[in-house]
Amino acid sequence: MTPAEKTQRDELLTIREMCEAFDVTPRTLRFYEAKELLSPIRRGTARLFTYRDRARLKLILRGKRFGFSLEDIRQLLDMYDREGRQQEAQLRRTYEVAAERLAQMERQRAELDEAIAELKEQMDWGAGVLAAFRKAAE
Repeated sequence: MTPAEKTQRDELLTIREMCEAFDVTPRTLRFYEAKELLSPIRRGTARLFTYRDRARLKLILRGKRFGFSLEDIRQLLDMYDREGRQQEAQLRRTYEVAAERLAQMERQRAELDEAIAELKEQMDWGAGVLAAFRKAAE
């Protein structure tokens, strides 16, 4: 590890710096802390976030973007915290959760595509009826 990488790993960020770095609100950070997904260092009323917290927040935000539940994210992060052969188990479980979520998203997309097509048909029908009313009024 280079000295610059070590400095970055050892650097503590304030709640404001975390918010700026990850484009989140202080409320979001406090929420994840309350859910025990993040555990910043406390110095008085100040929260200081470690490299571990930054890595965890990155994974939390990615998981939320993909639609994973907080419980799924918690389980995956807990597995990640363990050393050794647990990394293989964590990756396997992450893959399983991702495959389930992808299948769900594809089903939702198919349902949305169907609803869009049906709405377009209804709008075409409505446009035809409106055109007939205009023609009859002339």
